[in-house]
Amino acid sequence: VDAGDAEVPLAAPLPDHSAALLAGSVPSAHALAVAAIRELFEETGLTLGRSGAWPLPPEGWHGFAARGLVPDASGLRLIFRAITPPGRPRRFDARFFLADAGALAGDPDDFSAAADELSHLHWIALAEVRRLDLPFITEVVLAEVAALLAGQPQPGVPFFDNSGTRPTFRRLTA
Repeated sequence: VDAGDAEVPLAAPLPDHSAALLAGSVPSAHALAVAAIRELFEETGLTLGRSGAWPLPPEGWHGFAARGLVPDASGLRLIFRAITPPGRPRRFDARFFLADAGALAGDPDDFSAAADELSHLHWIALAEVRRLDLPFITEVVLAEVAALLAGQPQPGVPFFDNSGTRPTFRRLTA
């Protein structure tokens, strides 16, 4: 989450269920949704947005605004939260969102506006990507995605909490 994310206007907010799960969070549910949309755009060039005009696009949003779009969080669904264990060089308190590719504004196969941070961007079938050598937390999140897509959702949203001295696993509920 960047410092200005909380000030970026949304064409539509997070769905009520995801917003309720993030109620009281720091950063705010709004800032987390904006950050997810911004990171998706920065890293892939893909946009979750609706037609609209900005009075003055904030830093980092000029490319998004140039497409005539305002960010739209209505297609995001909170599916996971994880805090990186202590002792790692970089720690994160990450929230993972799922969005249907049909909610994208534009061609989901057009990665031409992606930043240079990533290369060779392309879609990979879920079954195929799960056979790759992935970090543990990525495998766990993808297992949750697979269960959701198979119509086998678990109650609440999984949360791997490594913020204290003992790792804990629980489910967030609204």
